[in-house]
Amino acid sequence: MRLTVLLDQDTAAAIQEIQRELGIGVSEAINLLIRRGIKAYPPRDRFVQRSENLGDMVDVSNITAAIEALEGPSSR
Repeated sequence: MRLTVLLDQDTAAAIQEIQRELGIGVSEAINLLIRRGIKAYPPRDRFVQRSENLGDMVDVSNITAAIEALEGPSSR
């Protein structure tokens, strides 16, 4: 893929350092740094929402009453 990217000074310096150390081109250095970054954050486990049956239904048409029902009368 061909792409034009504006690099910050610190990332451009990192790419140039990799190029000098390994004797590789810009594209190879960028790909190497991207791969290192991807490996630094391994995929997380899939998030699964848990829910519980709380029994009573809360009527949310009256927000004040709903808050009072959930948190008690001292929540006002």
